[in-house]
Amino acid sequence: LNKLGLEYLDLYLIHQPFHDYYGAWRAMEAAYQEGKLKAIGVSNFYPDRLVDLALDTEVVPAVNQVEVNPFHQQDAALTYNTKYGVQLEAWAPFAEGKNGIFTNETLVEIGNKYNKSVGQVILRWLVQRGIVPVVKSANPIRMRENLDIFDFALSEDEMEQITSLDTGHTYATARNTGKAVTEFLEKANQYHV
Repeated sequence: LNKLGLEYLDLYLIHQPFHDYYGAWRAMEAAYQEGKLKAIGVSNFYPDRLVDLALDTEVVPAVNQVEVNPFHQQDAALTYNTKYGVQLEAWAPFAEGKNGIFTNETLVEIGNKYNKSVGQVILRWLVQRGIVPVVKSANPIRMRENLDIFDFALSEDEMEQITSLDTGHTYATARNTGKAVTEFLEKANQYHV
C-alpha cells in the first residue's frame, strides 16, 4: 500500500489455487479485517477448490474470476459460485478473439437484430447470466461500446442459441491436469522473487 500510495485496495485476488493458497488467504483475511482490503477473492478456482475454500475459511471470497465466454460457459462454476454467494467474474469473455468468435454466425445474427456488435451481445449474455465481465480496451470507441449493453435484452431463445455454442473447454491454457500445473509452476518459479 505504501508503494502504491494508497490506504486500501478495493479488491485483491489470489491468481491460482497453487502453493500455500490457504496461508495467502489467511493473510488476506487479516488485511480485510484491518480495512486494508475492501474485498478479497480468487481467480481460476474450479468448483472443487472454491467450495473447499468457502467451507473452511472465515471470509468467503467475494469474487472468483474465471474464463467464461460463449465457447466455454462454465455452468458448474456459475452454480457453485452462486450457491456460496461468490460473484463470478469472466476473464476472456471474447475467447481471446479465437475460433472466429467475432464472425460466429449465431452471434452476428443476434447482434444484427439489435444493431449491436458481437462483443455487445456477449457482454449482454454474461450480464443476463449474472456474471460480471472483465474486458480490456485502450480504444475509447470500444470502451463506450462495451458499456452500451443496457438498452436491450436477449430473449430466452437467444440465450439458448448462445448456450448451444458451448464447447466445454478453454481456449486459454488449461491448468487442471498434472502436466499443465507442473509447466505453469515451473514457469512461475522462474519469476519468483
